[in-house]
Amino acid sequence: MPLTRLTAETLRVLPRKRISYAMGRLADANVPQAVLDRAIAAFVKAYGINLSEAVIPPGGFSSFDDFFTRKLKEGARPIEPAEDIMVSPADGKVEDCGEIDLRGELRIKGRVYRVEELLDEADAEAYRGGYFAVVYLSPRDYHRVHAPVTGAVSRSRHISGTLYPVNKIGLEHRPRLFAENERVAITQETNTGKIVTVMVGAIGVGRISLAFDDAIWTNSTGKELGERTEVLRDYDDGPLIVKGAELGTFHLGSTAIVFVPKAANPAPLIRMGDTVRLGQALCRLGAE
Repeated sequence: MPLTRLTAETLRVLPRKRISYAMGRLADANVPQAVLDRAIAAFVKAYGINLSEAVIPPGGFSSFDDFFTRKLKEGARPIEPAEDIMVSPADGKVEDCGEIDLRGELRIKGRVYRVEELLDEADAEAYRGGYFAVVYLSPRDYHRVHAPVTGAVSRSRHISGTLYPVNKIGLEHRPRLFAENERVAITQETNTGKIVTVMVGAIGVGRISLAFDDAIWTNSTGKELGERTEVLRDYDDGPLIVKGAELGTFHLGSTAIVFVPKAANPAPLIRMGDTVRLGQALCRLGAE
């Protein structure tokens, strides 16, 4: 059996959420500062992380999670200012992007998904003929996710799933990966329709927190859920999040997927395989 297949089969039978929860406890743990500093230095060297752009607290980071969820210095990520431009919500690699067909289907790394598997079924119709972009955050990347557009948040939906790795192994051996993994979908209202940013969790810490709503905090119990549950938050007067402002944080890595409705008439400005940074143009909205 090939190594990647063996790894995938091993991951399938492991208690992935309990493992992720335990890793989260370790990431949050208070350890001697000298030990923590050495661990962070080793991680920085291994992944080529640029700490010069990060905000480092006086005395250093207080935990590994504090380091991993580090903030950036003001101006480190210029945000494309044009009102008709939707920007990347994160640093990372464009794993896939393209049109959602009129049946409501899209392909991510060759796997077919339906919009309603990832978003609210009632809203799926609006995205037929629309556009999507998948940004994968590697361990070296900045791990906060920001608004791709300016708009009030009208809904946040947390779906409790499992936590498979969102990497080559997971993508090759879990055909329903993005529909299986725990995730949070954040809907912003714009004059061209509802733009949705989906934060997909992965094995590791597997935790997602939101900047504007403390009630949503994923993988907080470490229990494997036999039946999926969801937390649905509708906001009558939701917060206005401007383009480039923070939406949420991955506590260890994963993937952000942005969905654009057909009514926005999106014109793509990036291609699959591109490396993008937070604030970089992804597509033009309202194109002729």
